[in-house]
Amino acid sequence: MPLFPGYSQTKLKPQLKMAITRLQISNNKKSALMKQQIREIAKLLAETPPKEEKARIKAESLIRDDNTIEACEILSLSCELLAERLSLISHSKTCPEDLVSTISTLLWASYIVDIPELVEVRKQFRYKYGKQFESDALQNVGGVINERVAVKLSVQPPSAYMVQTYLEKIADEHEVKWKPKKALTAEKMAEPMVAPVGYSVQVGAGSGICAGEYDLGNGVSSGGDTEKRASAPPLSPPSAAASMVQPFVPASTLEEEEEVDIYIPGIASVKLENDNRGRTQSAGEDSNANADGDGEERSDNAEESYEDLAARFAKLQR
Repeated sequence: MPLFPGYSQTKLKPQLKMAITRLQISNNKKSALMKQQIREIAKLLAETPPKEEKARIKAESLIRDDNTIEACEILSLSCELLAERLSLISHSKTCPEDLVSTISTLLWASYIVDIPELVEVRKQFRYKYGKQFESDALQNVGGVINERVAVKLSVQPPSAYMVQTYLEKIADEHEVKWKPKKALTAEKMAEPMVAPVGYSVQVGAGSGICAGEYDLGNGVSSGGDTEKRASAPPLSPPSAAASMVQPFVPASTLEEEEEVDIYIPGIASVKLENDNRGRTQSAGEDSNANADGDGEERSDNAEESYEDLAARFAKLQR
């Protein structure tokens, strides 16, 4: 009978090895994608005028991929260490002190990175040390998670200073003559990148904004004048009729137009005759024959009444 039911050393070791391979493959894919992103950013900065805001957004994605690669490399080293010390782990009732941080970091990262093998590794360590150990690792009780991995896999966006540093480095490597139009203050360096305001977008004709004068925030314009700010052209106020919203009124509550009651001889008698037919279906064939004869005469009268009605409508139209 195994010492720890559910835990299997023969299952844990191949999962650690496969996780190392999977992490390496993921890093290779991200590295190839990053090279393409760097070329795209260099092209954006080389345009006239430079599309700086779009380049900053792409640089933020580039930084996130770079951080993920760095974190995955640390996780790969952790898997290699655990694979080498697997015999010590299997013969110890409690987690060795020097491996608490390594194992806890893997358990925490298995919920973030898309590596299926790390999920199986997490299950094996749960069988080994219990659910409480896993819960403490996920909540980072005692700060056991590798701080560097936690920062690199954080969902927080990179700082504006980091984004600008990446852009300057890319411009230098690709020999692009570009300098940021917006100077970062000491307060803005540690904060995330501000939302784009469109200062790098070409101004269209008739927009009412002078070319070269864009508000970059904090009263600073791209033209260098801190007092002038580009403002949108004034909008004409909407008319009263356009601003009023007509409420929905059900059709039953609307005022109905008065209709002229026009007596049509023959129509009412035909309706009454039809009702009488339904009530006296068992009266016999003779009564039905008489009713049919009367119905034909009344239908002739109804046709005549329609002609009279048409003539009356013609008079009303005149």
